[in-house]
Amino acid sequence: QVQLVESGGGLVQPGGSLRLSCAASGSMFIIQNMGWYRQAPGKERDLVAIISRRGNINYANSVKGRFTISREDAKNTVYLQMNSLKPEDTAVYYCNMRIISGVYEYDKWGQGTQVTVSS
Repeated sequence: QVQLVESGGGLVQPGGSLRLSCAASGSMFIIQNMGWYRQAPGKERDLVAIISRRGNINYANSVKGRFTISREDAKNTVYLQMNSLKPEDTAVYYCNMRIISGVYEYDKWGQGTQVTVSS
């Protein structure tokens, strides 16, 4: 069974930066897409950024030019570098990985990490 563990959230002032990490552990699996989503209070969970195994990347328009997603397959880890943070970036951030294990293919979610942007 694959498990995801997120880290890196916290409180930051507007204009500041944070780096989120999400590492997968388990055995005998490969990861296709890796992505980050966020959910603000009272709102739906929305895509922030996604990176394919080939390195193709898509960002939400609201974070383009400020956030950078990357992956390190040797460590089964995805990162989200967030710069120039704004109060509207405040949300719980969830990582997502598309897992292939044998004949099974499924989505796995991290536990979520709170990001609060406030002065």
